[in-house]
Amino acid sequence: MNAPQRYTLASQSGTQAAQSGWIALCRAALSAGMFAADIAGIVAASCAAGIAYHLAAYGNPGNIMAFLEVGLIAASIFSIANLVRGEYAGASLPTFRPRLIQTAHLWNLAFVSVLVIGFVAKANGVYSRGAALLFYATALPVLVALRLTMWQIVAAVGRAGLLGARRIFLFGTGSAVFDFVSAYAQRPSGTTVVGCRFTTPPEDAATGDQWRASLQLDLEAAIAAARTLQPEAIVLLLPWSASEAIEICVERFLVLPAEVHLGPDRVLQKYSDVQLSRFGAFASFRLTRVPLSRFELALKRVLDLSVAAVALFLLTPLLLATAALIKLDSRGPVFFLQRRSGFNQRPFRIIKFRTMHTLDDGDSVQQASPGDARVTRVGRWLRRWNIDEVPQLLNVLMGDMSLVGPRPHAVSHDREYGRRIAIYARRHNVKPGITGWAQVNGFRGETRSPGNMENRVAYDLYYIENWSLALDLRILVRTMLSATAFRNAY
Repeated sequence: MNAPQRYTLASQSGTQAAQSGWIALCRAALSAGMFAADIAGIVAASCAAGIAYHLAAYGNPGNIMAFLEVGLIAASIFSIANLVRGEYAGASLPTFRPRLIQTAHLWNLAFVSVLVIGFVAKANGVYSRGAALLFYATALPVLVALRLTMWQIVAAVGRAGLLGARRIFLFGTGSAVFDFVSAYAQRPSGTTVVGCRFTTPPEDAATGDQWRASLQLDLEAAIAAARTLQPEAIVLLLPWSASEAIEICVERFLVLPAEVHLGPDRVLQKYSDVQLSRFGAFASFRLTRVPLSRFELALKRVLDLSVAAVALFLLTPLLLATAALIKLDSRGPVFFLQRRSGFNQRPFRIIKFRTMHTLDDGDSVQQASPGDARVTRVGRWLRRWNIDEVPQLLNVLMGDMSLVGPRPHAVSHDREYGRRIAIYARRHNVKPGITGWAQVNGFRGETRSPGNMENRVAYDLYYIENWSLALDLRILVRTMLSATAFRNAY
């Protein structure tokens, strides 16, 4: 079956070859420029930070060679990590986007690696702690600025037609080809469909030999068209279950000087973070990822332990005074322990200052509401200013909770909303927090309808999918300073 006319026109081979050469040269120059800019930016930040700090602190520029060496080590780690991720790949330039969160994560990795190298080499005395902190704070905005600048340059070069898009030729079933064109041809994807060829639908009574013969005829026509169009890649749009057809197509298309790709199956369209990876001894498609990597978990844990320990020490007088007020105000224990679901739905006992006359912890727990008669006089004040949550710093030190994360609900509420909201359980993919993204955006307190909880879950999932150390710090600051974080506290 012939391809639509608009996908079968080709430029003259000589002109096309010259254009492809210029495009390849332009991509290579931009890739090398991005690589060199990262190295130069980090080295410059290291030297500038070291010199500025030593001039301010000691009145002399310090050991410039040491600053240069530290910058080169950090730049090498950062640039190699980006190289492995394909950040500088010329083929990806037409759709280049500044991945700022990933850039921050890689810079954290590079900086920590430099600190470890300095500790092992006993070189910490050469590069002072003040200069190191200034280097960290200076280099990150430099890298962000470089990413944004390169984004503008790539866009301008692309508009001038000097980057071009990868030329691809489609071969597969009619429905798969049209679905592919509908999904990708109308949006920036770094590719241009230069041609396509459809497989002939097999007749119901066709034998295996007849089907193979028909496929061979389709392949001969596709190869002839591809030789004229000279695509960079052939994309097979066949069901992944048709393994024999895929093997035949790959073998035949090897006669062309082009890459052969297996197009996306329908199931992959449902997931936004699909990656081909090695899982043990076999290759697999990773459809989803864990919310936080081991390195990110370690960073978050360091933040939790350091802030919780310091906060408990500083707030000891407040804790003692609050405990005394609770005992004087009403009968009962100072602390209230209730079962909550933590990471991966593991149960734990949350520690709070008692603010009610009751200690509900059964199969049915009534949420606090405005003017709730169960709340004590002191408890109303404690809840208004979130002081009842302070003892949860002990939960953070014990590892049951984090400073920031989805707020843990009573076990009975988890069961109830888990039945009503399909994605509710995904909140447990990270540790629960004393505060969270939903809370600082005003979604806290009583949930009078499933819609209230759905909004809270949406904010919690956004936090999980977009976690960064900077986001945690932002939430902590907003928890203390923003009036929104205290809304619906009763």
